[in-house]
Amino acid sequence: MTERTKQTIALVDDDRNILTSVQMTLEAEGFNVRTYTDGEAALQGLTAYPVDLAVLDIKMPRMDGMELLQRLRNRSNLPVIFLSSKNEEVDQLMGLRLGADDYITKPFSQRLLLERIRALLRRNEASKAEASGAPAGGALMRGDLSLDELRHKCTWREQDVPLTVTEFLLVKTLALRPGLVKSRDQLIDAAYGDTVYVDDRTIDSHIKRVRKKFRQVDDDFNQIETLYGIGYRYRED
Repeated sequence: MTERTKQTIALVDDDRNILTSVQMTLEAEGFNVRTYTDGEAALQGLTAYPVDLAVLDIKMPRMDGMELLQRLRNRSNLPVIFLSSKNEEVDQLMGLRLGADDYITKPFSQRLLLERIRALLRRNEASKAEASGAPAGGALMRGDLSLDELRHKCTWREQDVPLTVTEFLLVKTLALRPGLVKSRDQLIDAAYGDTVYVDDRTIDSHIKRVRKKFRQVDDDFNQIETLYGIGYRYRED
C-alpha cells in the first residue's frame, strides 16, 4: 500500500490499551490511523477530517457508539464496524439496524478485525464490477435507477441517493434480477457474507431506510416490493 493510496481508519474506544495495540497493528499493515477515546471527540474529528472506515466501541463516555453512529449516518455513509461485548447481542443487532456494516465481539483477534476491515473496504470501493449484471464500465442501469460500483454512487432519476455499503449491496442484489424474489436469507448473504450473523428484522430495517432515502428524492418511489413472509423484489419495468 503506497503512501499515495494509504487509507485512514478511525478507532473509537475508551480503552486506551485497545486503541494502542490495534493502532500499532493497523499501522504495521500500512493504514493511517486516528484514535478517539469518546464519541463526542470522534464526532468532531470525523466531521472535520473524514476517514475511509471507522471502528466504534458501543459503550463509551460522553456519547456512546449508538448515538455516534446515528449522528454520523445523518451526514455520512462512512463504513462502520462496531465493537461489542459478547453479552451485548441486542446492542449488536440494534447497531446493524441503525446502519453499521459489521460488528465484532470483544475480546477479539486483531487479525480477525484486520480481515473484517479489509473486506469492508473492498466492498466499499467496489473495485470489481460484477460481469453478471453490470456492464464493463461498472454501472448497472434499471430504468430510472443507476448504480455505479466503481464510484459507489446511486442515483434515481439523476438525483443522488446516498447509500451505505450494506444498503448499496442490497439494492444492487435486488436490481440485478428485477421481478425475482429474494428471501431475507439471500439478502443477508449478499450484504454480509458468512462473517456476520443477523436476523430477518435487520434486513427489514435496512430496506425501510433504503426506501426512505429514495423517497426523499421521489415521493412516489415504489420499486422495492415486499412479499410478506417471503422476501423482497425489485419491480420489473
